Amino acid sequence: MLKLNHMSPLLLYYLSFFFYLLSSSSLNVGAVAAAAAAANPFTPKASLIRYWKIQISNDLPKPWFLLNKASPLTAVQSATFTKLANDQDALANQLQSFCSSADLLCFPDLAQTLEKHGNNVDFKAYTDRNFTNYGTDRLGGVDSFRNYSDGENLPVDSFRRYSRDSVGHGDRFANYAPDTNVADQEFATYGAAATGGTGKFSNYADNINVPNLKFTSYSDNANGREQGFASYSDGSNAGDQSFAGYGKNGNGAVNGFNSYGKSANVIGSNFNGYGQSANGANDSFTTYGSDGNVPENGFKNYGGGGNAAVDTFANYRDQSNVGDDAFSSYAKNSNAAKVDFVNYGKSFNEGTDKFTGYGKGASGHSIGFKTYGVNNTFKDYAKTGVSFSKYVNASVTSSMGMMMGGKAVNKWVEPGKFFREGMLKTGTIMPMPDIKDKMPKRSFLPRVISSKLPFSTSKIMEMKKIFHAGENSSMASMLAAAVGECERAPSAGETKRCVGSVEDMIDFSISVLGRNVVVRTTENIEGSKKDIMIGKVNGINGGKVTKSVSCHQSLFPYLLYYCHSVPKVRVYEADILDPKTKAKINHGVAICHVDTSSWSAGHGAFMALGSGPGKIEVCHWIFENDMTWAIAD
Repeated sequence: MLKLNHMSPLLLYYLSFFFYLLSSSSLNVGAVAAAAAAANPFTPKASLIRYWKIQISNDLPKPWFLLNKASPLTAVQSATFTKLANDQDALANQLQSFCSSADLLCFPDLAQTLEKHGNNVDFKAYTDRNFTNYGTDRLGGVDSFRNYSDGENLPVDSFRRYSRDSVGHGDRFANYAPDTNVADQEFATYGAAATGGTGKFSNYADNINVPNLKFTSYSDNANGREQGFASYSDGSNAGDQSFAGYGKNGNGAVNGFNSYGKSANVIGSNFNGYGQSANGANDSFTTYGSDGNVPENGFKNYGGGGNAAVDTFANYRDQSNVGDDAFSSYAKNSNAAKVDFVNYGKSFNEGTDKFTGYGKGASGHSIGFKTYGVNNTFKDYAKTGVSFSKYVNASVTSSMGMMMGGKAVNKWVEPGKFFREGMLKTGTIMPMPDIKDKMPKRSFLPRVISSKLPFSTSKIMEMKKIFHAGENSSMASMLAAAVGECERAPSAGETKRCVGSVEDMIDFSISVLGRNVVVRTTENIEGSKKDIMIGKVNGINGGKVTKSVSCHQSLFPYLLYYCHSVPKVRVYEADILDPKTKAKINHGVAICHVDTSSWSAGHGAFMALGSGPGKIEVCHWIFENDMTWAIAD
């Protein structure tokens, strides 16, 4: 029989808790195990709650929206991975288990798939495959992908050899990775040395958040093959796409993009070796990068050394907002090339275009611009064979960008994203932007683990090894971008720190505000992208100018927040009502920056509201899963 008087208090607690659970007939064995795990005081979440009680001096309700982001690791898992973190090779070897257990953002490790698919294949739903050899040497036939990685969170797809050396073979991609989150898609060789046949992408990677799209060799050395993209990465956000070799050394190839990168936001596109040394190429872009926000486009070796090529851009970067374009070695040393830009870069807001080696060394060429505009630089280009029907200089472009009563065009600033402080009054009807969190779901790591992992530019190679990040992969870009932003020098008056654990966030916040603090976020996403009515408004700290610490998510394998304190802000809470029924649908948190003197004149807030740095205050909502800390009232 157990002698309870000689047992430790902790063990006594567990025994009493266990017998209590067993006494409840409504609980099954699984529920008992789950409840016991939740009560374990050695889990990262339990440890965090104790840390909160020690560091925060008030007894206000705990912010479960934040504490629930704590690591889901069990006590045993936490101990195991803490030990592995001391040996980075060991942790890298257990990455998939680590990511699954700790709720991290990691890409799957795909094994090579050697299926050749010699017969016609009709894929209706497919994802996360690495085809090493697909459709090689096919004679005729059609392969079709209807829904490939459709709506996936982290699709990783690779075609090493697709339709290589095929003859008369047709390829169809109806929906390739649309509406995905962080996508890594690669075609190493697509249609290389193919003769005849067609390749059609109806909807390629549209509406992706953070795309990383690569065609290393697209229809190089092809003969009489016709390929087209009806829609390529339209509506995508903040990523990169590249064609390393496009139609290089082809013969009589026809390549078309009906819509390329249309309405994309901050996306980079690179074409290297486009139609280079091709014979009789016919390439067309109906809409390239139009209606984009801050597009970064680069063409290197475009049509260089080609013979009798016809290249057409109907609309290049039309209606885009700022951004940069570079054409290096365009139609250089070509013979009898015809290149037309019907509408090149007629933007609302001035961007930068640079042409280097434009038509140099070409013979019998014809290069025409019907409308050419924005801030331009032509260096080292052919003095003959180039015509401009209409050349728009920077001053004219600037005047084009002034509309709506003299305010700069603000179509790329979502309605309601920025507003004036006077809007925060009961009864005001105003648009609310999309405040939904677009980031992949992740959890924090326990500090005992995150503190052991490398996190600096100098240790980027170690980081890439741990998270299996290949060169030029989405993961590699993600790691570098997050570290770069965290290491950036603070702006004037800013105090900043990146935190990978809730404990680190607590420490930074109380270092700025003291221990008597409250953290707040907007309650839910109701009202997003709709008109809302402002209900009861409460000014934090009496509505006076105060200190606050705002924390915003960064894209990283584990939950990482960029936290910063900026001077002279006012923080508000407001009930958000349905303007028709007057029913409360949300409880919002807003922050108003009183001093905007250090902001850029091109900041989206001034595009939306008019005025300029230091002349007005600017307010915005705290979006889902972002938060702001303030001294408790």
